[in-house]
Amino acid sequence: MPSEPPSEPPSEMPLQSQLLIAGYILGDLDPEEAAELEQLLSHNSAMTAEAEQMQKALELAYGVSEVRPPDHLRSMILNAAQPQSAARPAVTPRVNQNLVTRRSWWNRSIAAAAAMVILALGINNYRLWQTLQASRTPQPLQPVTYSLQSTGANAATAAVQVNPNTLEAELTVQNLSPLPPGKTYALWTILKKNAPFTADAKGAVLTEAFNVDDRGTVSRTIAVPDIYRAQEWIARVAVTVEDANAPQKHQGKPILITQ
Repeated sequence: MPSEPPSEPPSEMPLQSQLLIAGYILGDLDPEEAAELEQLLSHNSAMTAEAEQMQKALELAYGVSEVRPPDHLRSMILNAAQPQSAARPAVTPRVNQNLVTRRSWWNRSIAAAAAMVILALGINNYRLWQTLQASRTPQPLQPVTYSLQSTGANAATAAVQVNPNTLEAELTVQNLSPLPPGKTYALWTILKKNAPFTADAKGAVLTEAFNVDDRGTVSRTIAVPDIYRAQEWIARVAVTVEDANAPQKHQGKPILITQ
């Protein structure tokens, strides 16, 4: 009696043999490959053990509960599968009876492919979410300058250059007359009607109180309110003369104002 060829250790099994086993488990072998695998399995217990291990691993990874499809859908699937079944003869290798049928593994391979598709869609959705989050990230606002002109006959001017991101502004005033003690100039931000910000009875927000030097000038950095981050609600910027002890009363009329 001829002696059996020695079994190959699983770790040293040729790649071609592993591919044949994997193709069998997934139901993807042609008749020639199936015959080759059957011949190998009949003489190689190591390959049989490898096949069992692959099946167990795949069952653990992609094991799903079988659900009976509706009768009309089951009929369509079986009818579509008949030509393939006729063209590919069944292979009955000499392996453990615990191995599931090729059709069952084919169903599981479809489930595995569906899982991969779902994973790919999940990754794409995550990337879309990242893109959406990036688009929602507030973009830096551009600096804006408000130029004020005199409401009288003098040549006084003022400019307020605002950085909305830091809520700071450079206030520059020229040709304003120095005020007597007890008086101060007040810079006002006048809001549009129904603006969602707190304002006084005249719809204005006191932005800064200041005085000028002997030459009628001032240049300094000031803080501005949050309204400057929503500039569409700003109607005008103005300067009035107010009581130094209570400039917020807003009793004076504009002497400088944006056009």
